[in-house]
Amino acid sequence: MRGIKIIFWVFWRVWFYVLMAIPILIMFPFLVLSILTESGYPYFFKMARIWARVILFGMGFYYKVEREQEFDDKQSYMLIANHTSMTDIMLMLATVRKPFVFVGKKELVKIPLFGFFYKRTCILVDRSNSKSKHGVFERAQKRINQGLSICIFPEGGVTDDKNVILDPFKDGAFRLAIDHQLPIVPMTFGDNKERFSFNFFSGSPGLMRVKIHSFIETEGKTMNDKNDLKEQSWQIIHKQLLDFQKEKQ
Repeated sequence: MRGIKIIFWVFWRVWFYVLMAIPILIMFPFLVLSILTESGYPYFFKMARIWARVILFGMGFYYKVEREQEFDDKQSYMLIANHTSMTDIMLMLATVRKPFVFVGKKELVKIPLFGFFYKRTCILVDRSNSKSKHGVFERAQKRINQGLSICIFPEGGVTDDKNVILDPFKDGAFRLAIDHQLPIVPMTFGDNKERFSFNFFSGSPGLMRVKIHSFIETEGKTMNDKNDLKEQSWQIIHKQLLDFQKEKQ
């Protein structure tokens, strides 16, 4: 039985990368045209959402979204969520219609095809370089001025400890939110680690639950409030992860 599962996981994981490539190849000319100018980003974003849905449904995933508050089309936001899977990127794109830009690690640039567009549309950060971190704030301001939102996974990575439900949050998302007075949108992904973790021999098709929590206002907040905002956001997502666990029992 274990041997059958291993064969399934190998083919399933390979299929994931095939699914990543197929929509990009089909839409390639239009994707390239959409990134030639910054004003074309909303069109790129629409195609990125199609790409994300193709991957999710092609892998046998389906998602259920619960929203406590709706987005205002005229407002930019700081989107944050727990991070346990590569599918977090796709699920974020599939569930949030309002155009946003990812702030992410530069290592993903190495992924063929995906990395080409990732490098040209996302705000890349090298965590070992203080100048790179400072540049994120400038590039984020430019995107916000264009009416876009920003998305960061504030854990900064994925923990290897299976007993850790949610890693401590790093400061970046909350500094940006305060600097630009962006409402913080905490989002909880309940099943991505079970569905498609970074462990190669794991995962299965099935439900992905998403909770979009009430927004946390930052208007009038200063850097003195950063830790409180970070702790409040962490507690909201952590509690929801525990609630999701209880629902499965």
